[in-house]
Amino acid sequence: MRPLEGITVLALEHVIAGPFCTRQLADLGARVIKIERPRVGDPARAYDERVHGMSSHFVWTNRSKESLTLDLKHPEADVIMQKLLARSDVLIQNLAPGAAARMGYSYEALSPNYPRLIVCDISGYGADGPYRDKKAYDLLVQSESGLLSITGTPDSPAKAGCSIVDISAGMYAFTNILAAIIQRGKTGRGTRIDISMLESMGEWMSFPLYYAYDGQTPPVRAGASHATIYPYGPFPAGDGKVVMLGLQNEREWAIFCDQVLGMPELRTDPRFNTGTKRSEAREVLRQIIVGRFSAMTAAQVVELLDRAQIGNARMNEMADVWAHPQLDARHRWVEVDSPVGKVRAMLPPGVPADFEPRMDAIPGVGQHSEAILSELGYDAPTIDRLRTEGVF
Repeated sequence: MRPLEGITVLALEHVIAGPFCTRQLADLGARVIKIERPRVGDPARAYDERVHGMSSHFVWTNRSKESLTLDLKHPEADVIMQKLLARSDVLIQNLAPGAAARMGYSYEALSPNYPRLIVCDISGYGADGPYRDKKAYDLLVQSESGLLSITGTPDSPAKAGCSIVDISAGMYAFTNILAAIIQRGKTGRGTRIDISMLESMGEWMSFPLYYAYDGQTPPVRAGASHATIYPYGPFPAGDGKVVMLGLQNEREWAIFCDQVLGMPELRTDPRFNTGTKRSEAREVLRQIIVGRFSAMTAAQVVELLDRAQIGNARMNEMADVWAHPQLDARHRWVEVDSPVGKVRAMLPPGVPADFEPRMDAIPGVGQHSEAILSELGYDAPTIDRLRTEGVF
């Protein structure tokens, strides 16, 4: 038995943050009913066509869900929503600021009738404050949270290559919902969860925030290198490939000098004999390291670093990750169904050994509408009428 079997989640969600949260709830066995716009569905469905015609974002965040299309502006849609809310444990929404509340789906409006309901609101900046109504796309919050100020090169900031803000908000929504389910088991009452994308990234930015505490100089933009530790970053090998190298302490520095560079005299060289000095003299030290690596292929550099037990990694591209030998050895890839056939999917991390995660199909737009309406007590003629009237 999966831990969330018997839990029903009603999701007024779109794009990434909400769907990523609810997909993880579904992984653990929850039933997730995803409300989508009639005909077009979640906007993320149209982001690209990279997965056999389906969107990469949608495939990632929406397996194991049921899709019910509803025009939430139609009066009869609210009747359906109330029937669903009566059967739900969690309502999650990441619509435009205030949109769910205007339709009557705030915690304050719902709690009197559904006291056990957990309501999770995800927004860019939170439910109040001067930024409450400000649009909050992933890149914009990366900028507001300070991430762009420390990411990139000295000449140009760079955003994270994945939807890191949405992911952070989705993760905090996921963990807070789990905590609320546990709390409800003790108190018998639901609660409201207010997730802010800015606050989620603020937590993830805590190291640079504390590094710049009391007006001190913040971390510099150092590309793929570490802003304050060196050598820690990318170094080219003789075959043109890049090896990522990371040293953390003086013991590793000594081993690196002896066994990798073959230059034990550098251990006590006054230019490099502390972490701070190595970071300050990184250009000189980089020339020494690149000179040593230039005589070897990347594979030979990695082998040498592994023998010395110095942290390293290949700079993989997407095709390398799909074929990663460690993921294959741990059997992390499975296949899930979709409207266009089987699609590879990675098993969620951290699942205990005594149950298997739920890895069901990616739904088509409105695929489950009729089945859900039948479950709610609507007969075939009524369902046909609702369809004709554009309710779903």
